[in-house]
Amino acid sequence: MNVLKIRNEMRNGKSIFDMPLRVTFYARVSTDKDEQLNSLENQIQYYTDLIQSKVSWTYIPGYIDEGISGTSTKKRDSFLQMIEDAKAGRFDFIITKEISRFSRSTLDSIQYTQELLEHNVGVLFQNDNINTLDPDSEFRLVVMAGVAQDEVRKLSERLKFGFRQAIKNGHVLGNDKLWGYDKKDCILTINESEAKAVRRIFDLYANQKMGIRRISQKLYDEGFTSRRGNAFNVLTIRHILENPKYKGWYCANKSQTVDYRSKRKIFLEEDEWIMYPDPSIPAIVSEELWDRANALYKRRRQQMLSHQNAAEFHNRYPYSGKIICEEHGTSFHRQVRKSMKGEKEAWQCRVYRNRGRAGCSAPQLLTEELDQIMARIFDQLAQDKQAIVEAVVKIIRSVPNELDYQQDIRRIAEEISAIIWKKDRLLEMSIERALSTTEFKQRNERFNQQLQELERQKRSLELEKDKSKISVDQLSKIKTALEEEITFQNGINSALVTTILDHIVVKKDSTREVMRLDIHLKLGEPYEAIIDRKNSSFSFNRLKNIIPAKAIRMTWSPSVPLG
Repeated sequence: MNVLKIRNEMRNGKSIFDMPLRVTFYARVSTDKDEQLNSLENQIQYYTDLIQSKVSWTYIPGYIDEGISGTSTKKRDSFLQMIEDAKAGRFDFIITKEISRFSRSTLDSIQYTQELLEHNVGVLFQNDNINTLDPDSEFRLVVMAGVAQDEVRKLSERLKFGFRQAIKNGHVLGNDKLWGYDKKDCILTINESEAKAVRRIFDLYANQKMGIRRISQKLYDEGFTSRRGNAFNVLTIRHILENPKYKGWYCANKSQTVDYRSKRKIFLEEDEWIMYPDPSIPAIVSEELWDRANALYKRRRQQMLSHQNAAEFHNRYPYSGKIICEEHGTSFHRQVRKSMKGEKEAWQCRVYRNRGRAGCSAPQLLTEELDQIMARIFDQLAQDKQAIVEAVVKIIRSVPNELDYQQDIRRIAEEISAIIWKKDRLLEMSIERALSTTEFKQRNERFNQQLQELERQKRSLELEKDKSKISVDQLSKIKTALEEEITFQNGINSALVTTILDHIVVKKDSTREVMRLDIHLKLGEPYEAIIDRKNSSFSFNRLKNIIPAKAIRMTWSPSVPLG
């Protein structure tokens, strides 16, 4: 029905409940706790019965969001679907409990109710006694929505205060599933079966100097698994190592919410954390062991973050992180195979390492096999050396200056800030009735479109800036290597492999006898290689008409079976 027609009938004394309307409802709870979900079920039943009890109304199934806060509409899928369905003309009237259920943001409340009215859809905020089909509803809605938003702010402050008081009183808040502990009524007790894994993690890391990924595999081999029966996630092990609760210390105030509406958080510096020994938290490891583990963790982390040592940790070997299993998309990991004839360096899929051949059928690769193939590729590259150098120089010269990108990004950021200020001013003018509903919507939509376009341009420039840094860095190294250092005459060279090789893909149809690989170079055309282990031979060819820096394919047949 037309909004003007409905309002005229209401002025003549006709009740909204007696009009032939298609009616739906919107229900929401802010958490997924049992009592909240029960409340949601009650809301659904109430609105269903209410709508179906009105003879003149036609029931339209409602829209429900679970565990969603009212401060933002960004993640409320059902709410947004309801708005789209309203625009499509699928119903005439929405019933919801109160403004805070519909939206606690003043901007959202005004914008969406105006948008719905323009599509001839009204909203009844039941507890607030506001029907947007009433002529005076908009003014009352502005007032009530403003109150609702202030209540959210006050609630946020009360929660912060309560959280700070809980910290002072030693109550353990946050995650109820802390590994190694059981938690009840904010009190932690040791779960001994899980605590064994925690102690083992600290021992392997601090005493045996084992890396986190190796610890994950070691735990799995020893029968320690996650609650779902899988190997420990690397992040889980890191969190265990960093959490001072395991030495009996309380730790809180690691982050702070800077905007109660967007819930955006910032992580605080360690000197701002609240930490102290807490007798109410039972220690799983000694304080001395925890401190040694964390000193080692910080030292390793600092080394990994430093530019000087990054290559040492991430590319300790020429093929580290560069061999990919096509079937699983995971990298091959290095291992040393020992036999009566000595040691051999091999590479195998991570899934194979974790689950054996039942998990992945990709065969192992020997470093000596890869070296032979790369040496042949380098021989061919040497013949095209001048052409490659010229191509590198051309690409380097075409890369825009990073400073140009930064200036453009700064300019766009300033434009974004200016539009956001205009949007805020526009809202104030709307609340002050200095703008009509139509004019507010048109201007606001125009600002939103401008913001979206500017954000898109900014993201694109940031990506291009990052690409330019990578291109200049990598291509400069290749140019220097080809012109000054690398002659391709001294056999395989680790620095050469690291500089030239981008990645290798082990094809799905590879077997222990015949291996097929795609070899991608950072510059130049890719190669296809086939390794025949049975006949101790290999062949390869350059793939034409493929974008440079893509793949190399190899086929291999091993003469010596690998387990």
